[in-house]
Amino acid sequence: MRLDKMLAHMGFGSRKDVKQLIKSRKVRINNDIAKRPNVHIDTERDEVSVHGELVDYKEFIYLMLHKPQGFISATEDGYSQTVIDLLEVEDAHFEPFPVGRLDKDTEGLLLLTNDGKLAHALTSPRREIEKTYYAVIAGRVTDDHIEQFSRGVTLDDGYETKPGHLRILISGNISEIELTITEGKYHQVKRMFESIGRRVTFLKRIRMGEITLDEKLPIGSYRELTDAELDYCLRQR
Repeated sequence: MRLDKMLAHMGFGSRKDVKQLIKSRKVRINNDIAKRPNVHIDTERDEVSVHGELVDYKEFIYLMLHKPQGFISATEDGYSQTVIDLLEVEDAHFEPFPVGRLDKDTEGLLLLTNDGKLAHALTSPRREIEKTYYAVIAGRVTDDHIEQFSRGVTLDDGYETKPGHLRILISGNISEIELTITEGKYHQVKRMFESIGRRVTFLKRIRMGEITLDEKLPIGSYRELTDAELDYCLRQR
């Protein structure tokens, strides 16, 4: 990889900015002053430093975001803030995008990456990656509903969902549940409950595949995936 491309990818500015850095003798390769922006770098073996600080090169970024309500699961939007607006500049410059989507008023686990192959694998309907949601429901949810969901329900447009695993946490005038599904149709969880005459008043995704939302992560905050979480993701590619 060219030196200027590597440094631009790591957020040191445009190719023009990087060339100026090199011209100013601020960049070293294996402790030698870099002289040419087009010199080839082995990102696995060569050590590159800028202003004396070692550059830890990475091609892809993998983030877990605790999405708050009010943000769009997109990279840009003309009217609302997007989840990308929650990122620090040093992470946003990698140009990550959401893996799948959560509705604007839905909270919880959202993965962000610039690894297109992984994003496709995790969202492909054929892979049937499980997604678990916690929800507050207006109305009583019963064992009969568990049975209905286990067979799949019919949505308002006639679509027959795949079976879902419904677990009742609290049953009453206000119920609390967990629902695991393997699909991601538009507003699917809300529409599944509407099909049984119930209304979702709060929705939060808590799991995707083997990755569970880190409850120590404040709403609106994010972190890089742990080694174990990343290993699971990379096994899906």
